[in-house]
Amino acid sequence: MAQTLTGKKIAILVEKGFEQVELEKPKAALEEAGAQTHVISPQSGKVKAWDMTDWGKEFDVDQDLKTAVASDYDALLLPGGVMNPDYLRANEQAVAFVRAFNDAGKPIAAICHGPWTLIEAQAVSGKKMTSWPSLRTDLTNAGANWVDEEVVTDNGLVTSRKPDDIPAFNKKMIEEFAEGKHDRA
Repeated sequence: MAQTLTGKKIAILVEKGFEQVELEKPKAALEEAGAQTHVISPQSGKVKAWDMTDWGKEFDVDQDLKTAVASDYDALLLPGGVMNPDYLRANEQAVAFVRAFNDAGKPIAAICHGPWTLIEAQAVSGKKMTSWPSLRTDLTNAGANWVDEEVVTDNGLVTSRKPDDIPAFNKKMIEEFAEGKHDRA
């Protein structure tokens, strides 16, 4: 893959219980494209993944959410898993961090249950999106146009449904992150 993201700094926001493959594969694709990635979390030191049906690996936290600043980053990745976005959407700092990316028009990629945090950050109204099927009603009630497609892009917002969609998700995420800011007005 071409180094299309050289010089870009990408925030990956997670809490305990994120879906392991939804961090590992997109993070590797971003780095292969030349981006510098930072795992940001309310957890200190390490944060534990969920691996399909049980706890997975622990990952190093590069930046504590308490000290992370959205303006230091070019784009945001939100992995899914059920626990992870549920914890994040209840965390005021996490919601403010996500909202700052949206308000600045910076690209955001969210997979599976990741859009739950976008709903709380008021970043979905009027957007065409997809997600894990159980979020359909939540997204629709928040004003999104939910569709059942492997990857959906809307003005710098990239969403996918599940781990099987990761190849398409990674391709569109890199494309949107390379484009940079989008006018979301």
